[in-house]
Amino acid sequence: MFLMKRIHIACCILLLNIFGYNANSQNIDIDLLRSINPQNPSSKFWRGASDSYTWVSAGATLGTLAVGLINNDKELRYKAYETLIAIGINVAVTDGLKVVFNRTRPADKYPNDIYPSSVSNGHSFPSGHTSLAFATATSLTLTYKKWYVAVPAYLWAGCVGYSRMYLGKHFPSDVVAGALVGAGSSYLSHWLSKKIFKSKTSQVH
Repeated sequence: MFLMKRIHIACCILLLNIFGYNANSQNIDIDLLRSINPQNPSSKFWRGASDSYTWVSAGATLGTLAVGLINNDKELRYKAYETLIAIGINVAVTDGLKVVFNRTRPADKYPNDIYPSSVSNGHSFPSGHTSLAFATATSLTLTYKKWYVAVPAYLWAGCVGYSRMYLGKHFPSDVVAGALVGAGSSYLSHWLSKKIFKSKTSQVH
């Protein structure tokens, strides 16, 4: 019940930000992005952080699944399945929101103010890199419940989100929305996985 309340609150906040979006909030959005995005976004660190969103997510999930299969560890496999479900939900929701809101990339909307590291295709809202990173980080945190998993996972996800602004790819609101979608997808997956694997996990113990 507490979990569902948290998801509901997160969704309400996201909806209020989306539908309450006005000229003033747009100014804050672009002003903040200007302060983060340099004229020559050439940092190898932030480029690497941005590019890491796929291989870290895939490595954490498929690596866990591989170890679970090799060691015949059912609980480890179920943890990997939960993360895979979270990623699947996240991709579906993120792609759907991109089509619905059809938001222009910041460099296309403000060509004289934002300096992208490269040309980007597709819609801006929400940030897909950020949503996938936060879906992975939140799922790992929920399944392992260890601070030494949660801290580096969220630190990495935060770096991915910041890198998208540094590289001029997304507005801050895109990144915030991506983080909420990713985390929400993982909470939903966690709830669903308890229903799906409840009897199976009890057999493991």
